[in-house]
Amino acid sequence: MATPIGNLGDLSPRALSTLRGADAVLCEDTRVTGAMLARHGVSVTLLPLHEHNEDDQTPRILARLAARERLALVSDAGTPLVSDPGYRLVRAAIAAGLPVGAVPGPNAAVMALTLSGLPPHPFLFQGFLPSKQGPRAAEIARLRAAERAGLDASLILYEAPHRLAETLEALAEGLGGERPAAVAREMTKRFEEVRRGSLASLAAHYAAEPARGEIVIVIGPAPEEAAGEAELDRALRDAQASGLSLRDAAAAVAAATGLPRKQVYRRALELGGGEG
Repeated sequence: MATPIGNLGDLSPRALSTLRGADAVLCEDTRVTGAMLARHGVSVTLLPLHEHNEDDQTPRILARLAARERLALVSDAGTPLVSDPGYRLVRAAIAAGLPVGAVPGPNAAVMALTLSGLPPHPFLFQGFLPSKQGPRAAEIARLRAAERAGLDASLILYEAPHRLAETLEALAEGLGGERPAAVAREMTKRFEEVRRGSLASLAAHYAAEPARGEIVIVIGPAPEEAAGEAELDRALRDAQASGLSLRDAAAAVAAATGLPRKQVYRRALELGGGEG
């Protein structure tokens, strides 16, 4: 069941009715959910469910569901499972043949996308990038490789405010500083802000003026690139000239360009006239 991402007035009548009719509410933080329920005069048992106890709690929760109890799953804010706990529980309930339903509502990723001014579909929701520099750069490189291989979508990321500037800088370096993007923060709250610009300009802004609040980054699709057949041919010839076999040269060029390995190997065969 989705809950407000900031403005408590966004709890829907159906969500409120579901909470009142639940035997218990599974939540990330009982203090956060308890405050929301108190605002609406709801008194119900709260059970903690978070990334550290989800596996342990799942059998107990399935037993309660099998006994026909009605349990509501919420996150601290927004739609459960979307970068929040609950996926393993939902999957286990489905596998056990137990009924699972959803009450839709607020979602920060979709709201940021609609406010960004960037192409709304298709989009790829990536969630949080790794917090450490090396793994983060590797993940961004994988996204860029997917784009070179044909991915044409707006990208949506979550980020913590204290990492925003460095993440934007890493994105500018890995995806291109001129890529159009938007940073949405504090959505539905008093100080809601959506700042639009290039990745490089946004990185510079938030390096000088640190952000506060919940953050969503939206990045426009990669610009169309020339087919680059001549460049591909040159890379294949250079790789073979360095002593690599045709198959190894194709694999190396595919890894460097992000193009599908079969496509590069096929072109290498055309150039080489057979396996080398």
